[in-house]
Amino acid sequence: MTGEPHHISVCICTYKRPTLLRRLLDEVGRQDTSGLFTYSIVVADNDHLKSAHAVVSAFARVSRVPISYNVEPRQNIALARNKAIESTTGDYVAFIDDDEFPAERWLLTLFQACGKYGADGVLGPVKCHFDENPPRWVIKGKFYERPTYPTGFVIDWTKGRTGNVLLRRQIVEDGEMAFSPEFHRAGDQDFFRRMIAKGHVFIWCNEAVASEVVPPVRWTRTFMLKRAFLRGTIGMQHPTTRWRTLAKAVIAVPVYTIALPFSLVLGHHRFMNLLIRLCNHLASLLTFAGIKPVRSQLITD
Repeated sequence: MTGEPHHISVCICTYKRPTLLRRLLDEVGRQDTSGLFTYSIVVADNDHLKSAHAVVSAFARVSRVPISYNVEPRQNIALARNKAIESTTGDYVAFIDDDEFPAERWLLTLFQACGKYGADGVLGPVKCHFDENPPRWVIKGKFYERPTYPTGFVIDWTKGRTGNVLLRRQIVEDGEMAFSPEFHRAGDQDFFRRMIAKGHVFIWCNEAVASEVVPPVRWTRTFMLKRAFLRGTIGMQHPTTRWRTLAKAVIAVPVYTIALPFSLVLGHHRFMNLLIRLCNHLASLLTFAGIKPVRSQLITD
């Protein structure tokens, strides 16, 4: 090293979300670095029509933060992530989803935690954000709340996600494709599984907060159930856990089916919670039988 400050490339993969992308870029563009590092932004547009180009261009005209724009025309989030990595520079790579926005010290907190714990990567919490008040049952059901862990907690691959993460760039430059296209939506967990198998260590930082915008379309029962079916389908893609997932589904489907009518007594949020779990496990069984339970495109998490 020559004494130059560390540099972080913040990667954003996006698909037809110009309004949310604009908000995200604004927040990423005002990150507090405390003079410890510099950073730039890499946008990978997964839309062959280049729908994000205008937003990126507008941001570039007014921001001092360098930004690059790339297009991955093939519809696959893993390919979009790989496209973003191709344009990164410096010694760290961060990922944040296009429907999220970070706190002002988000990047700084991740960076400091990475150094403190000597980790190869740091993940932070993604908390739900509602621009409008959702139905009460959505709040009571905690459908968009995710698990959190103490800072310094070493995660296993099943907890690995790219919605809020900082990685040492060297681990994605070892000669192989970082994200495997065959796993598509499950590619982030596959990435962490392979990296941990190589001996890399990833920790949690509970103070590095990003917020996920949950729009009204995601409050609907139809969306939640479709997402549950899709999640169950994705769960069957992992060769190391496929049979365990299937075994759980064989037990859970009849049990949840019997319990479902009784859950209504406990409130609509309880009923929906159980129904979502039932759909998740049912999708695993259908996928094993060669049936695709969700045919329409659905963007999740």
